[in-house]
Amino acid sequence: MDLTQPPGNSGLSLGFLSHIAAAPLNTDRGSKIADDSISFQIESRVRDPLNPLPSIPLQLMDQQTESQNHPAEKKSSESKDRKEDEEKDFEEFRILGHSMTLKRKRESDSASSTSTSSSSSKGFRLSSNEMESRRSAVRAWGNQSLQNADPDIFKIMEKEKQRQFKGIELIASENFVCRAVMEALGSHLTNKYSEGMPGARYYGGNQYIDEIETLCCERALAAFGLDPESWGVNVQPYSCTSANFAVYTGLLLPGDRIMGLDTPSGGNTSHGCYLPNGRKVSGASIFFESLPYKVNPQTGYVDYDKLEERALDFRPKILICGGSSYPREWDYARFRQIADKCGAVLLCDMAQTSGLIAAKECASPFEYCDIITSTTHKSLRGPRGGIIFYRKGPKPKKRAMLLSQGDGSDRYDFEEKINFAVFPALQGGPHNNHIAALAIALKQVATPEYKTYMQQVKKNAKALASALLRRNCRLVTGGTDNHLLLWDLRNFGLTGKNFEKVCEFCHITLNKVTIFDDNGNITPGGVRIGTPAMTSRGCLEADFEMMAEFLLRAAQIASSVQREHGKPPKSFLKGLDNNKEIVELRMRVESFASQFAMPGFD
Repeated sequence: MDLTQPPGNSGLSLGFLSHIAAAPLNTDRGSKIADDSISFQIESRVRDPLNPLPSIPLQLMDQQTESQNHPAEKKSSESKDRKEDEEKDFEEFRILGHSMTLKRKRESDSASSTSTSSSSSKGFRLSSNEMESRRSAVRAWGNQSLQNADPDIFKIMEKEKQRQFKGIELIASENFVCRAVMEALGSHLTNKYSEGMPGARYYGGNQYIDEIETLCCERALAAFGLDPESWGVNVQPYSCTSANFAVYTGLLLPGDRIMGLDTPSGGNTSHGCYLPNGRKVSGASIFFESLPYKVNPQTGYVDYDKLEERALDFRPKILICGGSSYPREWDYARFRQIADKCGAVLLCDMAQTSGLIAAKECASPFEYCDIITSTTHKSLRGPRGGIIFYRKGPKPKKRAMLLSQGDGSDRYDFEEKINFAVFPALQGGPHNNHIAALAIALKQVATPEYKTYMQQVKKNAKALASALLRRNCRLVTGGTDNHLLLWDLRNFGLTGKNFEKVCEFCHITLNKVTIFDDNGNITPGGVRIGTPAMTSRGCLEADFEMMAEFLLRAAQIASSVQREHGKPPKSFLKGLDNNKEIVELRMRVESFASQFAMPGFD
């Protein structure tokens, strides 16, 4: 390339010359350069034949120009140069503290390789020993077992493993996943970044990630018997709280109104929550205006008449059904009527009951609700995350007139709004290992074996409720329609917190809840108990009868300690240390629990 016609009146030009093309024509104007070199040359329109301007070689890829020294000087310096070159042939560097050696390609090797092998033009090749050295260095840090890489974390994890195996798990929102789900969660899928939706990613290399997420969505719709023409699903939320907030973000403006079950009544904080002093607990209350509805304090059931009255006054844009601690069925048809009257989108948070709904062992919200969210663990027995189902396609004529949301069209517009809210509005790249694990769990959900499992979960919950009632224990609503029950401990004189702590010392895990007393005041006098986790370990009705015995014994111990040491947490905890009754009950619990298999541990 020779730029011999520069613009303006400048008398200079700049030329780039390759040896192959330029050397024969310009031998009188510059020194010889290497065969694979390029030179540039400054020319003047006023040329001086006696003093030509020299070509200046460009040195590319660390090339060394041919020595211009006298032959004698060149010979004497060659040995010194060779020694220096040999030292430069190898460069040592470190990756994560491990030494690695890189052999540089020498110019002479390059020149010779072009005549012997065409593959050398694609880059230098290392010897098998050198490559194995690199592989070993990567293995040294990249393929270590957890036990070797971090013994401290490994030891703590082993203790947690033993706690799960030797204990009785009665937290309603916990479960045990299968080995296949664990393998997917701990797989190479965690390496891939994949912002966006399948077929529209922000990064390359997602063809197989797209296949996994698409399959997961198909299985999610199939698990709940949904028509893909009428329902869509997003499986990327990190949790059900994230899923709920994505729905609010997609459909509402800041300050718009939402309405869900009061947290002390068994609702979830992600539906809006305020402390008695007015402090806003959740993002739902910080960014949106929330007003709760409540259960009847005498019966424990949702008061639908008062709910309707409050909703018509408050006019929420989203009405929420579903909660964290409600042991009875939801009247979705009544919710639909109320939502239509106040022009609200009807959202169901089925996080607690999604497994029962999938197995058709519980009333389904899909016939009545516009949007449905859920966690993916709990009764679904999958990885920890969230999921959003939304209606798509044409709206029923009546609902199109009643709904105040959207653009007033006769088609649902949830899909684009919700997907955009999940990403990029609220989240980054989805957890692909979680999505693969969810796909595995959803495949199991669609099987007859899973339906049998959920039937047993309900049977076990009813058996536990009956066993406690026979022992003069008080249950909120007097029983359960699903997988959980609420035990009112006030007739034992206990708080839920103190009883929870005694159970924990005995290797029984459950969680405290607030309940309404006889005067309608909130008191932390209860605990929530669920049956999915121990059912996953193979427990049947008779086993839950035994668990009722353990729970009653724990309540008796808690009452005894409280009488002796008092209710305040500090003094109460002192009474638990080295308590012989607790040690005895713990041994019985561990002996009982250790009989049962643990999914994924064998």
